[in-house]
Amino acid sequence: MESSARLVKRVTINGILVNIALAVAKIVVGYLASSKTMIADGIHSFSDLLTDAVLLIGVKFWSAPPDKEHPYGHARFETLVTAIIGLFLGIVAVLITKGALSSLSAGEQVAARSGYGSILVLLLAIVAKELLYQYTTRAAQKIHSSALKANAWHHRSDAISSVPALLAVSISYWQPTWYFIDAVGAIVVGAMLLVVAGRITSTALSELLDRCPEGIQELCHLAEEIPGVVNAHALRARKLGADLIVDLHVEVDPEMTVREGHEISTAVERHLVASHKQVAEVIVHIEPAGEGD
Repeated sequence: MESSARLVKRVTINGILVNIALAVAKIVVGYLASSKTMIADGIHSFSDLLTDAVLLIGVKFWSAPPDKEHPYGHARFETLVTAIIGLFLGIVAVLITKGALSSLSAGEQVAARSGYGSILVLLLAIVAKELLYQYTTRAAQKIHSSALKANAWHHRSDAISSVPALLAVSISYWQPTWYFIDAVGAIVVGAMLLVVAGRITSTALSELLDRCPEGIQELCHLAEEIPGVVNAHALRARKLGADLIVDLHVEVDPEMTVREGHEISTAVERHLVASHKQVAEVIVHIEPAGEGD
């Protein structure tokens, strides 16, 4: 079975090949057509290459096994890579928007010399990047990788950003006097990228700050399925890359022996790990029922 690290590398390398082709095509055609929107979209495709590189470098670190200095492993590096991808996407969005606003304020009246070649390149880009998004997302879901998921959204944002670019290029082709529509399209592209960047970055920072993952209360109910467990409470969890580290308190019969309590604790740990794909480790605190914390 293919390891998570190898899957990340394979998917990312395939993405790099697609991004190189699209970035070159968009920038060259955009330059020939004097289209700011298309050049901005090409730069966005090129920025995907940089985030792909960050992903390839990062997977070497977060896939490393635990050591003496890092007993929990290096999975947090994946979350850091996710945040870097989000921040980089935000910078690209700001630069694109700033350039387009400057063009509008300066009153530049350079009509884009768009043609069917420009329209065809953008149509192919939209289809290719959406397929790449679906391909990368399936891999991310398979191994629960936040960094790969962030990169998938980077691919989709490229497909989405190509839509207003396509509209702007098409309008400028049929209405050459509407010179301003090209800059407006670039602004829309930048705004869309900024929203996606904010979502990716905020999620990664929340994980770095140990925000409790959503939907984990079901783990208490799972623990209470074990015979001998009277009540499960004080549940805490943190994300380490794709894994969840869980800590909870379990109440049992106060007359139970230490050995029996230990067996229930072990049963709870195994049940939670087996029942939830992302739970990697469980720490169970045994308490006598009816006597409080």
